[in-house]
Amino acid sequence: MRSDSETQPQPPAQQEDLRYWLALHRAPGVGAVRFRDLLRAFASPRHLFGAGRGAWQAAGLPEKLQQYLLTPDWSLVDRDLEWLQGDANHLLGCADPHYPPLLTEIHDPPALLFVHGDVRALSQPQLAIVGSRNPTANGAALAREFAGYLTGCGLTITSGLASGVDGAAHIGALEAGGSTIAVSGTGLDRVYPAHHRDLAYRIAAQGALVSEFPPGTTARPGNFPRRNRIISGLALGTLVAEAALRSGSLITARTALEQGREVFAIPGSIHNPLARGCHALIRQGAKLVETGEHVLEELSALARYSFAQPDPDQVHAAAEERANPSTLSDDCLQLLECMGYEPVSIDQLVQRCGLTPEALSSMLLLLELDGQVVSGGGGRYTRSR
Repeated sequence: MRSDSETQPQPPAQQEDLRYWLALHRAPGVGAVRFRDLLRAFASPRHLFGAGRGAWQAAGLPEKLQQYLLTPDWSLVDRDLEWLQGDANHLLGCADPHYPPLLTEIHDPPALLFVHGDVRALSQPQLAIVGSRNPTANGAALAREFAGYLTGCGLTITSGLASGVDGAAHIGALEAGGSTIAVSGTGLDRVYPAHHRDLAYRIAAQGALVSEFPPGTTARPGNFPRRNRIISGLALGTLVAEAALRSGSLITARTALEQGREVFAIPGSIHNPLARGCHALIRQGAKLVETGEHVLEELSALARYSFAQPDPDQVHAAAEERANPSTLSDDCLQLLECMGYEPVSIDQLVQRCGLTPEALSSMLLLLELDGQVVSGGGGRYTRSR
């Protein structure tokens, strides 16, 4: 894909010129593509602001933008500069050596990136993991497991800090001691959703928080599709762990395809509505994956990276430990067999096992405490992987 890093100058270190960059970044109706076009036409934001109405009209600038160029809100620009004085706060333009190279290849790379954390993480090989904001317990566990395994193999895990699958993916990477990047749909002076404030702090300590939105930007619906193109644009591929047909994570998957990146999807039960988005992606050509190894196989073939592989004996031992709950009674083991791997109600289990609801409730509680079963909505239970 085309890279425009050669034609877009780097924001200067001099504070006065930097003010013009930030002022243009806040101009109404100026997205990434128009920002780039304005720089081509006027060479620099300072020259643009000083060109005057005649030059602006000749260039076809809309009246609203011309009015803004006459009277920008410098108080907001000063707030941006104040944020940049904070510890581990950075501003990157496309020509900055720390600007992620994969992101320059997309059609509309952000003109400026606000970063809190380690800017070097942005240039590491990444996999995006996205999915439902309200996943099943197994869906969240899968996102966490895949993230932990893949970060242990050398990938940085990128997601959107949302509730559900996004949060589980970030946590999985952090718990494995790896790096993770959260792309925000707000300014980095706030955390959305608010209950992920502690998680955001941990991410900044082991990776980075990223946004193209300046400080003070609140959560607006239109921000999140723009955020999604950055999530997929940073990564070699995007893995959808669990998603309904109308899930926003499918937008991320579509932008990944448009950017020429790989898309992976984890299949689920045909009775699970949160698996239908993944199944739709698979029908459209996404790679069906059941293990982290499947992801690595595809990415190793596409990218010039050599990913670390965990000790196969340890992987086998862990799988055996999960698959053989030897401390359970014979009755509990029989109940697990009756459950299968799809959500079931107590009424269904009564029919399958012939036990009373009271006995089943007691056994299900023991299985849940042992980590073999998870309870979901509607009084249904699911066997853990």
